[in-house]
Amino acid sequence: MGWYLAYMVIYFIFMFSMGFYYFFKVKTYDDYLIGGWNMGYWSIVGTIISTWCGAAVFIGWVGMGFTVGISGFFKFALPGIGFCLLLILLLAAPLRRQKLYTLADLFGERFGGKSGIIPSVLSAFIYSVPTLALQIVGMSTIFKIGLGLEVKWGIFLSFALILGFTILGGLPATIITDAIQSIIVIVGIVILFITSIVYAGGFGEIANNTAPEYLSMVGPFGIGEVLLYALSVAPFYLVWQSTWQRIFASKSERVAKRAGTTGFIIAGAISVLPFTIGLIARQYVPLDMDPDLLFSYVTAELLTPAIGGIVLIGLLAALMTGSTSFILQGSSNLTRDLYQRLMRKDATQKQLMLSSRLSVIIISVLGLFVAYLLTDIVTAYQWALRLSATVLIFPFLAIMFWKRVTKIGVLTSMFLALIATSIWPFLDLQLDHTVFGFLVSLISLIIVSLITKHDDTEQIKAVFWEDLASADITNDTDFKEGAS
Repeated sequence: MGWYLAYMVIYFIFMFSMGFYYFFKVKTYDDYLIGGWNMGYWSIVGTIISTWCGAAVFIGWVGMGFTVGISGFFKFALPGIGFCLLLILLLAAPLRRQKLYTLADLFGERFGGKSGIIPSVLSAFIYSVPTLALQIVGMSTIFKIGLGLEVKWGIFLSFALILGFTILGGLPATIITDAIQSIIVIVGIVILFITSIVYAGGFGEIANNTAPEYLSMVGPFGIGEVLLYALSVAPFYLVWQSTWQRIFASKSERVAKRAGTTGFIIAGAISVLPFTIGLIARQYVPLDMDPDLLFSYVTAELLTPAIGGIVLIGLLAALMTGSTSFILQGSSNLTRDLYQRLMRKDATQKQLMLSSRLSVIIISVLGLFVAYLLTDIVTAYQWALRLSATVLIFPFLAIMFWKRVTKIGVLTSMFLALIATSIWPFLDLQLDHTVFGFLVSLISLIIVSLITKHDDTEQIKAVFWEDLASADITNDTDFKEGAS
């Protein structure tokens, strides 16, 4: 326990030193929530890796590898990485040129008025809060392993540390510390991966002692279920606010695209490891073990405290950075979309900074309550992800690619998709509930947009094509000027 405590003390001294540094350095709302649009290549790479590798990677995916094998990577991790890369490569440039802060900003700019309320509420409360709670509970397990702290006290300590750091440094402190923490994350998971292989007798022994279905790319799911997930839930990552914040925080479009691509490729490679660790653990762990406890058990069983402490700090770093990112996601929604757009359009920088820090407290406290009150946070998180995907994906794509979409069409689509996804459990349908929500969203979006007219508040454009045309005109003009 001495090693664990020493590592934790050093880690939090470093984190809060950075927090206090940026507390005095950050002067504006743009700096606090978007990093002043000025973060460099390696900072963005590091924060993407750290944010992706949160509680799901270290705890959930190790347990999933234990129960279903390597197929968990192809069903859950790879599709998410794929859609993140699609967002970065295809849409990062046109989105960044809009000078946005949030997804709801995009809706507000396109349709005007209060059209961004639904995306903002979904992002701030339905997604950010349960996701934060999941990180808080994950951190409490680290304090239980390393310090013997009861879970209820571990949850409160996690909340206090997360809130303190986030309210001090905002996104700049998060991104800079993420870049450093990403190294700890990678080192920790690689150590556990290599140790697991050695402990189990090497790759040959592992292959000989593992049932074929656990080594299959589709495993017990079957190709149909893997593809269904990839085409239904995984598109959520097109509207994942954490990635949007990294796009906007980058100091240039080139950095946003190159760093984003590098970060998610590395994150994807890392994601293979926890599933493999869980698969290998079947060689020496009781098969009736609770999968959520597997990471802790393997770390304590295989590693001495001096080495195991590094792995636990890697997990702690991943949970800490995930928590701050999700809090700032919700904070940006509350401050930009609800406070500034709806309540005080002429707010000063001082008022926006105060609102940002107050909203950090609000999201954090709600996350604390969810961590204490919900017994099945993972299910709540999955529902939040599905709701966000079914409600937002097609309206977002329409704003980017379809000029004919109308304000009434988008609002109707979001409202009906929200209802359809929520009532699906009571309908006894054979159709997957995410697919059902997507169908309701798409059909209502197209039909209502075609039978309604554009509102006076709308900027009638398809963001992607208009941005592409502007880029072509600029390049053509530059060419002519250079030739002359």
